Amino acid sequence: PVELGVHDGNRDQVLARIAGDPLYGPKFAAAFPGQASPIQWGSVIQAIAAFQRTLISGNSRYDQYTQGKAVLTASEERGMRLFFGEKAECFHCHGSFNFNDQVVHASSRIVETPFHNTGLYNLGGTGNFPPGNQGLFEFTAQASDRGLFRAPSLRNVEVTAPYMHDGSLATLEEVLNFYAAGGREIRSGPTAGDGRLHPNKSDLITLIRLDAQEKADLVAFLKTLTDHDFLRNPQFANPFTTATR
Repeated sequence: PVELGVHDGNRDQVLARIAGDPLYGPKFAAAFPGQASPIQWGSVIQAIAAFQRTLISGNSRYDQYTQGKAVLTASEERGMRLFFGEKAECFHCHGSFNFNDQVVHASSRIVETPFHNTGLYNLGGTGNFPPGNQGLFEFTAQASDRGLFRAPSLRNVEVTAPYMHDGSLATLEEVLNFYAAGGREIRSGPTAGDGRLHPNKSDLITLIRLDAQEKADLVAFLKTLTDHDFLRNPQFANPFTTATR
């Protein structure tokens, strides 16, 4: 019901703000020629959607490796084998070309975009997550949906800290420790509880015995998913600078 802070009570105010911006006026007129009022909600939605469809990140070092254009270090290769192998099994939720399990394409015969509970919280052993932050439960009110979230893409995960749906894990190393432990036990404070024992926890989240070298190798592999060309593309830079105005 609320997207980018826009709701029925402030739609006119936000649209007037966009229309009054000296950068947007001529750009909307050029993008939607022939319209008497090019700045309207329909064109705003189309403009955002068109921009988002240009945000394609597919030239990481891992992508180049799969095309025979780059090599991985020994550590990165070991991490890749762990990621796609039977020990860490990260690929179950992050195995598609987009490193998630939400990919649907024209030839899809079975459309399944699942949700997962990873054992991040279990407040007081009740199965609760922090109020207002309980995942799919917020929409269904079904107890079995508490703590269920979609698996995100891992592309550019090196630069998207903090991690998990609520940003409660600061580093990739913390994320690996969390998954290796089969969930998270919080021993004190308002969120105390043992997420490892959450009744809705996915069967895929189990204890994984990883030593320090294996964790370092997995982090090294995850960093090969960074697409530096994408991140530095001037077409995606902040348009609201003194130079562009």
